[in-house]
Amino acid sequence: MRVLIVEDDESIALIEQKALEIEGFEVRVHASGAEAVETIASWAPDLVVLDQRLPDMDGREVLRSVRLTSYVPVVIVTALDDEALIVESLDLGADDYVVKPFKIPELMARVRAVLRRTAVIPERDGPISYRDITMDDRARRVTKAGVELALTRIEFDILRLLMRRPGDAVDREEIAGVIWNMPAARIGKSLDVHMSVLRKKLGDDPKAPSYIETVRGVGFRMGES
Repeated sequence: MRVLIVEDDESIALIEQKALEIEGFEVRVHASGAEAVETIASWAPDLVVLDQRLPDMDGREVLRSVRLTSYVPVVIVTALDDEALIVESLDLGADDYVVKPFKIPELMARVRAVLRRTAVIPERDGPISYRDITMDDRARRVTKAGVELALTRIEFDILRLLMRRPGDAVDREEIAGVIWNMPAARIGKSLDVHMSVLRKKLGDDPKAPSYIETVRGVGFRMGES
């Protein structure tokens, strides 16, 4: 499988490249966003590890350009633990993120988890519905009141896990294990960030019951029907 690293810090890029090559990936490295956009179009990598700060383009600009033509999975790397910045990147189509400084095993775990999600064959069960939300596993589509929602793979998988168990409190450890294949303690704020974006896309109305409720000390559940 092919992985493109977009990182202008040569020392970090080299460490990432060696770790990925040890795992058997074919790796290319670029230090600029413009080169990355061209390579994604011509080389068709299976995954992109994208640094947010590049000398010629902001990582968000790269994401905008890539998402015009490609659904390649993207793991963003950011030096700023800035939730607003991370949420914006996820809104633009990033699949997951890691915050510098990070350990290589964490990055590799995120890469493997994203690739597993993109390689999974959709379940063959029929569409499931909850209030005005309908999920079609086969087509990987979610609609609300007939309007399709643009969900990332992680958002889709989190929502599917909750919708298949309406009313049940699904604990954070289970969600982290299913989605990231890691303990909840190792994913940091990732679940909360993705959940925040998902809730925004579902359009929770303060005057109506929430689609997704937080169960304090446990996890999350689909709200009242």
